[in-house]
Amino acid sequence: MAALGIAAFVLALFVSVVLHEAGHFVTARYFGMKASRFFVGFGPTLWSKQRGETEYGVKAIPAGGFVKIEGMTSLEEIDPADEPRAFYKAPARARLVVMSAGSFVHFVIAIVLIYGVLVTLGTKQTSETLIGETTCLPAAGQTECTGAGPAAAAGLLKGDRVVSFEGTSITTWEDFTRLVREHGPGPAELVVSRDGRQLTLRPDLGEVLRDRRTGGEGKDPVGALGVRPGQESVHYGVLGAVPETFKVIGSGFTGMYDTFTERLDDISRIFGDNRDESGFISVVGAARLGGDVVTADEDWSDRIGVFLFLVAAINLAIGIFNLLPLLPLDGGHIAVLGFEQARHGLRRLRGYRGPVQPVDFAKLLPATYATVVVLVGFSLIILSADIVNPIRINQ
Repeated sequence: MAALGIAAFVLALFVSVVLHEAGHFVTARYFGMKASRFFVGFGPTLWSKQRGETEYGVKAIPAGGFVKIEGMTSLEEIDPADEPRAFYKAPARARLVVMSAGSFVHFVIAIVLIYGVLVTLGTKQTSETLIGETTCLPAAGQTECTGAGPAAAAGLLKGDRVVSFEGTSITTWEDFTRLVREHGPGPAELVVSRDGRQLTLRPDLGEVLRDRRTGGEGKDPVGALGVRPGQESVHYGVLGAVPETFKVIGSGFTGMYDTFTERLDDISRIFGDNRDESGFISVVGAARLGGDVVTADEDWSDRIGVFLFLVAAINLAIGIFNLLPLLPLDGGHIAVLGFEQARHGLRRLRGYRGPVQPVDFAKLLPATYATVVVLVGFSLIILSADIVNPIRINQ
């Protein structure tokens, strides 16, 4: 089953990359540019066919695909007959659309997958009232604990739903934990719903050191029950899924921003025992997670939903990464285009009325090569970590 999950993930990623290239191809053709080649895979050619001005084909290594658009830069030598249709000759708006099309396709794939899962399969979210795992509580000054905690000792079970605590109705987990903290150690009254009937339990709350107001790290002695919130399925309607979809997409953007701005130092720890599960991961690591999802001890619909969310997350990450303003990424070409247009605008303010002067890409080649070296080295480090110290979700 794990091999099936890995194969399914690799296939999904392969299709996504091909669609990425198709985005460049379709938009280039729409704006009259010449796209001379559209190949799936890399390496030796297995099959190809000329159709019109474009050669379509399949190569031996199924690691993505590529589109050859004539005249991507002024450095490229092209047939003089094709020069009027060269990429660098096209209007700035057309070039912007073509360069952005690949990432746009990835964003569309992510949105469609997330929306489809929310409408058809639903998703699991942390519950506001459902009990998950019960835990023990460490003694004062200790970090580890053994034996049953107050929740388990009182008979609280996974799947119970909290109704009230000390006579106060519970509607959110935040309110529940706050009341427990404020109560302090000692006997308490907890009403839960189990199998359609209400039960009154009387746990003897323990004591831990926390911030009394927030529940985070602190030195205030507060009450503790020793329980975690459970997960429950949530389904959305056709309209209700729309804002939730974009909420998930937004969290993906902020997550990528946090990864690049706050977790770069995690690179030094990716080979250690405390590897960040939300940090950097390679395609190999993501594929392995796909295998773990398929073999997880969950209902099949939950596994499919998580798998599709994983595929959506990878597409979103690829789309965002590809827009980074670094050559040879699409975002680097977009940044060069923006500089070119801004420089032309400043020249016009000074009275210049000539054509737009293209950026000299020859001067950018050293920076491009340096970026490639850094990206390849970075990728090899993450790939090595995913081989020898993979992130696992089925422990």
